[in-house]
Amino acid sequence: MEQQRERYSRQILFSPIGEEGQALLLEKKVLIVGMGALGTVLASHLVRAGVGTVTFADRDYVEKSNLQRQVLFDEDDVAEALPKAVAAERKLRKVNSDITIQGIVADVTRDNMDDLLDGVDLVLDGTDNFQTRFLINDACFKKGIPFVYGGAVSSRGMTAIFIPGETPCLRCFIKEGDTGGQTCDMIGVISPVVDIVGSFQAVEAIKFLVQANKSQRNSLLSFDIWNYHMFELKFSTPDHDCPTCQLHEYPALQMEEGEMVTSLCGRETVQINARSSFDLKEWATKLQVIGTVKETPFLLRVELDNGMKFVLFPDGRTLVQGTEDVTEAKALYRKYIGL
Repeated sequence: MEQQRERYSRQILFSPIGEEGQALLLEKKVLIVGMGALGTVLASHLVRAGVGTVTFADRDYVEKSNLQRQVLFDEDDVAEALPKAVAAERKLRKVNSDITIQGIVADVTRDNMDDLLDGVDLVLDGTDNFQTRFLINDACFKKGIPFVYGGAVSSRGMTAIFIPGETPCLRCFIKEGDTGGQTCDMIGVISPVVDIVGSFQAVEAIKFLVQANKSQRNSLLSFDIWNYHMFELKFSTPDHDCPTCQLHEYPALQMEEGEMVTSLCGRETVQINARSSFDLKEWATKLQVIGTVKETPFLLRVELDNGMKFVLFPDGRTLVQGTEDVTEAKALYRKYIGL
């Protein structure tokens, strides 16, 4: 305990947290969905703050373009093609060995969300798409777990904490189809806005975890740090037609996923989740006749002669890189892997 007191001494000296708040943090469990730009900032803050269990899930691996803003990764991670969850766990275990840190390499879906939420006190949004955010929102409100939303693109950021039974939910403010479709891969993003959004998320998370209810921000905050605009939309009555927090229909949990073929907007990548698993060594042998194969313990990457790439994961997912055309991606997948 004395070592813990030394580690968190400056945080304990901050009177709104103190000894009691620090003890609460060490008992809590959080889930971060996505370990990209926002996720790495969130995980760093919460691990250093001493949250007792920090779990995060991400489906992707580290690429060179990530290094500009995803603060836990380096060039060695790129060279090894490490999954982001694995690379982040390795880094964070060196930061704080006194807490439980778990990185999960997985696509977060309706099918695994219940397991990921088991025993969790709070969920933080580190994603880059609204499809997953609506899934988190619906699953959290169904189970009564608070959800800290955050988004960053270009020089703009937006963040709020949604608490079932106390506040409106994400769907009360943003409707499906009204998200604009802008992504970092389409219009870019500067690193400082990611740090700011992640820090706003982290401080609301810490407030909630130490039960500083009177200090909790009850608003949706949006800002543009390049043009220095800031706007705060105070929470009011939830949308009485909201299918999540008012009608309790939870539409993201009702969708039929079927074959799970998804175009990742702006990334020239289609994800196909049509198998239950891949034996990477077996598939390395099979696919070496069609292109250049690189195998790691976590994934198999195959570059075809035409520049297209397959990335196979042990959990059965495949990324087809070099196209956003679902039909073309499925045709390639069917030709070389089989549907």
